[in-house]
Formats: sequence, C-alpha cells, structure tokens
Amino acid sequence: MDEVVRKVAALGLPGIILVVTMATTGLAGAAAITAALAFLGPGGMLGGIALLGVTGLITDALAKVGIEQLLLNIYQYRSQREGRSALLKEIDRLPISKDLARSLKESLFVIGL
Repeated sequence: MDEVVRKVAALGLPGIILVVTMATTGLAGAAAITAALAFLGPGGMLGGIALLGVTGLITDALAKVGIEQLLLNIYQYRSQREGRSALLKEIDRLPISKDLARSLKESLFVIGL
C-alpha cells in the first residue's frame, strides 16, 4: 500500500483525479484505467490523457504563483480576445471567494482590461 501511495503522490493532483475516477467507474485493471481516462476528458481516452497533463501544468502553476496571479494572467490573456463585460460577468460566476473576485476585478481594471 505504501508503494502505491508514494507513486500516486508523485503524480500529484492528476494521480488523485485518476484514482477517484477509477473508483467511481467500478472497473478493475486496464479496463479501469481506460475507462477512467475516457471519463476524464472529451475525446475519449486521449482526451483524458491530455486533461491529466493539463491538470499537472495547472497544479504546478498554482504551486508557483497562487490562484490569484494565475487567474489574473489568464484573464489578461483572454481580455485581448474577448469582451470586457463578458469576462467580468464570468468572474462573478466563478466558485471563488468574494474577496478574490473583487481583487481580481480591481487588478484587471488597474491594468486596463
């Protein structure tokens, strides 16, 4: 058990997502892995593998800069391509604290969203 825990822990959040998904499918072995990966993302198993990779990148970025800076960078990038009012409404709908939403909006106004 300790060996499994160490290996899954080495994967980080993607490993946890894979374990939870495998547990919810009720399958075992290779079928469980295939079903879990297919369940994780659009595009079947390949989409699931891509989602695990993206999840790993997001986890790494969160660990380095924190959620506020990561969201701010994402919205800065998107503000170059999308409308201001749509992004502000989207921020209101995010499942984040009111303080974080307010801080994010204020930062975006300062940088000239």
